This record gives sequence, structure tokens and C-alpha cells, in this order.
Amino acid sequence: MAPVEFDRVTKRFDAVEAVRELSLAAPDGEFLVLVGPSGSGKTTALRMLAGLESVTEGEIRIGERVVNRVAPRERDIAMVFQDYALYPQMTVYDNLAFALRRRKTPKQAIDERVRRAAGALELGELLERRPRQLSGGQQQRVALGRALVRDPQVFLMDEPLSNLDAKLRVQTRGEIKRLQQEIGTTTVYVTHDQVEAMTMGDRIAVMNHGRLEQVGTPAELYEAPANVFVAGFIGSPGMSFARVRELGLDLGAPADAIVGVRPEHARPWAEGNGLAGPLDGWVEYVEALGRETFLGVRHGDDTRLVLCVEGRSAAQAGDTVAYGLVREGLRYFDADTGRALG
Repeated sequence: MAPVEFDRVTKRFDAVEAVRELSLAAPDGEFLVLVGPSGSGKTTALRMLAGLESVTEGEIRIGERVVNRVAPRERDIAMVFQDYALYPQMTVYDNLAFALRRRKTPKQAIDERVRRAAGALELGELLERRPRQLSGGQQQRVALGRALVRDPQVFLMDEPLSNLDAKLRVQTRGEIKRLQQEIGTTTVYVTHDQVEAMTMGDRIAVMNHGRLEQVGTPAELYEAPANVFVAGFIGSPGMSFARVRELGLDLGAPADAIVGVRPEHARPWAEGNGLAGPLDGWVEYVEALGRETFLGVRHGDDTRLVLCVEGRSAAQAGDTVAYGLVREGLRYFDADTGRALG
């Protein structure tokens, strides 16, 4: 196990800066998630850490060692890709044992490590099967097990769950988190899925256009986003935005500021419920999810907010609804810079 650090790391591809002066550290044993949309630089950052891409400027450290010019196989890392990369002609046992055999690990030690990893990942009954005989979820667990048996200083995971269906993603992300907590190996995990990031990361680093926008715990990013981008990206649905003056309410904020509203802080109006309002909005869409319903509401010409209603809602697209805002849940941003105010 070892800490990981990016120290003002930049990566250029010709004239394009894929990563710009990234400074970010993961302490020993942390589960750090890099999240962002396509083209944000998160995968490039991971590939530089793995040694699969060169560093243009800055330094990357694993433990106390600068690894900029260290070959991937010498970095003592284990990487899990989204495409599994299993050897089709080998059994599950042999896939798990392959890297250890190349390192000339004693046979008994190989067997112990393979069976321990297989037990942790519920692969014990599948050791004699080949990849084509496994489901997608089982293949992903074999790929995880292959990394696990190596006992590396750092685990690197690049979108490892993207090929799984929704139910398997939920199950497998729980397994990954549980294993990482048991083993305590520093893990850097890349995903575009902010729900995955929020449920798995000890801390989350949000990237956009090659820059680090904010790093913090899931709660910090959700409750105190540093800017409009983070506020809109984190959360499902994300935060909605409006100009304070367009709402016509006294919110105690500058009229030209942007107010950010999470769905749970925009609620149907009820007399005496303590909300700021009322506001009238036109329902553009309804998403009924059983336990709650989201209403996409249009206020005026350009303002769109998402309301959260407990249980089912009688509202339909085209209806006009009255709603109000929970003052203490609102966040404010500078209209020019997008940065959080206060």
C-alpha cells in the first residue's frame, strides 16, 4: 500500500491539453474516484499514473518514488479495465494465477492467493470454467480477482462496471467497495457515473476539460459545490439554476446572482409550510419513480427547475403547478465566474 500524488501534472497531445496542472493526492488506503464527463481528462490522468501515457510536465509519485519514467510493470500497480481483458483459452484459475506465475511466485503461494481471492469474490465454483462460460458480472469479478491476487501498492480501475447491466452494477460496486475496505489498498477509480462516484468514493475529484474543479467527500460536493459545474454534475437529478431576479423572490442574495436548487428543495406549495414563494410553473415532464416523482417545471421563458414530490403526483405534462423553495437548501453562484458565493 502507498499514497499517490499528482504534482502539477500536465498532459498535452500536440496542441491539446488533456490534463492541466493537476495537483491531487490520495493518502495510503483511500478510495479516490475521478469523475467527469467525456473529455474531462480523468482517464488520461489514470493512464499517466499507470505509465500508459507519458507526463508532459509535473511529477507523479507512488509512495516516495517519482514514477514519471518508471515502466508500468515496475510501478507495483494492478489495473482493471472496462473490457475485462481475460485470456479466453485459460480457466478462471489460470487467469487469476497468470501474473503470479510470470513473477515466479511459489506454487503453494499462488494457490493460496487464488483461492482466497476466489472466495472473496464468490468465484470458488467457477475456477475450472473459461471466460466464454461466464456471465458479464462473473467475468468482471475474475478481472477484479486477477488484480487482487497481486497484492499491489495501488489499484487502478478504469470504468470497470460500464459493461454491466444496472442491477449488476449496483451489486458489483458494493463488492468492490467492501473488498477495498477489507484490504486497505489505495485505489484510484475512474467513472463518468456520478452515482457510482457518490456511493463508492471516500473522496471524489471532479474533472472538466482537463482541470480539477473540486475534490472532497461525497457530502461536501453535494452540499457545498465549489461552482456551477460541480453543482449541476453531482446529484441525480443535478442541481437546477435560475437568476435570482427571474424568480421575483426576496432570497437575501444579489439580484444578478445565480441560485442553485436541488429537487428536494423545490416542493409543491402548501399554505404555511415555510417555503419561499409561491411560484407558478408549467410542467414539461413527469418522472414517476415509485417512492418519489420528479416534475420538470418551466418558470418564465428560460428558467427550468426540477421538483421532488413524495410518492405519486397527480400533475401531468402541460399542467400549471404552484411550488416554493426551501431557503436553507439554496446555493448561490456568481453569474460571471460560476463560483459559489458565501
